[in-house]
Amino acid sequence: MVSLSDLLGRFPHPGEVVWIGRRPARRADVIPCTEATALVGGGLEGDHYAGRSGSRGVTLVQAEHLAVLGVLLRRDPVEPALLRRNLVVSGVNLLALKGQRFRIGTAVLEGTGPCPPCSRMEETLGPGGYNAMRGHAGLNARVVTGGIIRLGDAVVPVLAETDREESCPR
Repeated sequence: MVSLSDLLGRFPHPGEVVWIGRRPARRADVIPCTEATALVGGGLEGDHYAGRSGSRGVTLVQAEHLAVLGVLLRRDPVEPALLRRNLVVSGVNLLALKGQRFRIGTAVLEGTGPCPPCSRMEETLGPGGYNAMRGHAGLNARVVTGGIIRLGDAVVPVLAETDREESCPR
């Protein structure tokens, strides 16, 4: 019989980074980029969260939720920059990474909890934008090991007991 712990550590395949963005200041526009440096105890270099609390150092959202948000808002899929997250990843359930360590590029992150929508979603997405984001707003993560994250990098769980990456079939 498979234990719950084993089940929580299994993923059908790696995810993939499909978009990266940095916010240089609190209300500044998000700047898309092809790579970013993750800083231990902070976030992405050049992002306004880089020098703050590590638990919200990097914010992630699922690419699949961009279309869901579009449906809820009765519009096309939402552009990643509007959501003000750092990374958009595809092919992995972000909720399953809460409390887990995972490697992206040469960085290791740890999911610390849901990233709730902010009040800006109402002004950015229109009336009801805040509620549309609830349940689809992504994951906060802290940087455990600094490194470079690039577009196309795999998102792969790291098993804490042995510090080896979970093998995922392609």
